This record gives sequence, structure tokens and C-alpha cells, in this order.
Amino acid sequence: MSTIHGDTKLLGVMGYPVSHSLSPRMHNAAFEAEAARRGGHAQYTYVPLPVAPELVEEAVRGLRALGFAGANVTMPHKSAVLPMMDEVDNASRVAGAMNTIVVEPGGLRGLNTDGTGFVEACAEAGVGFGDRRVLLLGAGGSAAAAAVAVLGEGAGAVEVVNRTPGRAEELRERLSHVTGGERVSTRPQSEVERAADEADVVINTTYLGMKAEDPLPLPETALRDGLDTCDVVYRAGAETALVQAARRRGALTVSGGRMLLYQGVASQREWTGREPDVEAMSRALG
Repeated sequence: MSTIHGDTKLLGVMGYPVSHSLSPRMHNAAFEAEAARRGGHAQYTYVPLPVAPELVEEAVRGLRALGFAGANVTMPHKSAVLPMMDEVDNASRVAGAMNTIVVEPGGLRGLNTDGTGFVEACAEAGVGFGDRRVLLLGAGGSAAAAAVAVLGEGAGAVEVVNRTPGRAEELRERLSHVTGGERVSTRPQSEVERAADEADVVINTTYLGMKAEDPLPLPETALRDGLDTCDVVYRAGAETALVQAARRRGALTVSGGRMLLYQGVASQREWTGREPDVEAMSRALG
């Protein structure tokens, strides 16, 4: 590890707990690789910031005082920090959650890079969204971020399927303020197979897949060649059952691990103003 100097800029991940986070490993790998190439010390360093919920406002306001360039925000603070920002992006507004703080001279800027990272991971796998019909499984924060991103990429339609129909409708309504609403619709869970048959891309943003014994978020018979299959769920050292099943049936697939990587790439790009070392970050994730 290169030596950290007094002018090394600070970054971190704020959550409770954060000891499990892979973000310090991922970001510091890029900073150390850059320092090694330049033959100097790291210009940035990234640390875990365990912050209890009752102290989150004090911690956020302290970022500037402590000289931080920015921070990531993870559970359980991703929604709580929104009102503390001086500026937030559309994805954060629609999702009701954010994951990135940029400390700027004029204040704190909040971003949700989950959607940006998702699109970059998809592009790496050859999955695009222009004029395509997207089936979105789930209606939480990850679903909102993905929806904003794919609509921004020119998706022809986004159809939301959620176990609780009311939540799907709430997401459709929030998206309508960003897109005008004409490209977003909902469908009941009972029609998920028919929706998949009509779709070009399916995106799983539900929790299903976090555990090896979880059922698939849609029947395997609905997966097929031509239905690009994207899973935001990340399992360390293993692919989700959905990704494995989709690949068996000939579909292009995108795993949650690549989304984790590229949301970090997007955050680091915002903090540093330059292109991160994606290969070093990827190797750090294993």
C-alpha cells in the first residue's frame, strides 16, 4: 500500500453496520493502482464509517468539516440522508433513496448511481435498452433507479410487476413525473409469464436470489433466448439461480456483481472527475 500523506483526500461509506462492505476494498484498489503507476502516494483513501441512525445528520454535516471529498451511503441511511442534501438527482427523487454524496463548494450533492452502474454493467454484456420493452420485477429503490436509467437510455416501455400491486402503481406514478408516464405501466404478479413473453429485457430487483434456496422471481419456463436477463442481486462468489437458469436457456445475462462494480465506478467518477481503474476495482471484488 502506498503511503497516505496529509494531502490525501478522504472518502468513505456511511452505514450501520459497514464492516461487511466491499466498497473500501474496491475503491482503494483503484487509488493504489493509480498511485503505483504515478510512483507517488494515493491521492484518495476510502474508509468505513459506521454511523448509528440517531447520529446520521451530525455525520453528514461533518463531512465538509472533516475534509471529505464525498461518501457512499448504505443501509439504513439511504433514505434518511435525502433531506440533508442541497441538491439531488432525479433517480434519488424517484427512488426515495440515494447512495452517493459529493461534497462541493456550494453544498452537498446527492446521487443514486445504482441505475448508472446498472446500465454500464448491461452495456459491458451487450445488453441495450433503446426502443426495447423492459419487464421490471420489484418496485423498491433499486427498481426505481433502474427504471429511471433505462428510460433515460430510450427504453420503449417499462412494465412493473410487484407482489404488492399498490407499490407497483406508486412507482409508476413517481416515474410519470420524470417521463410523462406514457412509457410506464403495471401488471399483476399472476401475469408475469405473459409479461415476460412480451418483453425484450427482464430486470430482477426483488430480494429473491440472495439465498441459495430462494425461488426464482419468475418461472424458468418464462426465460428464453432473446429475453436478456439482468439481476441486481449480488451473491459473493456465486451467481444467482436466475442468472444460471437464464444462461441455460440461451439468454444474455447480467449479474449483480457487475452492477456493484459499476455503481462504484460511477461514484468514483463523480468524486475525482476522472475515469476510475475499472480493472483494479473488478479484481478487488474477486
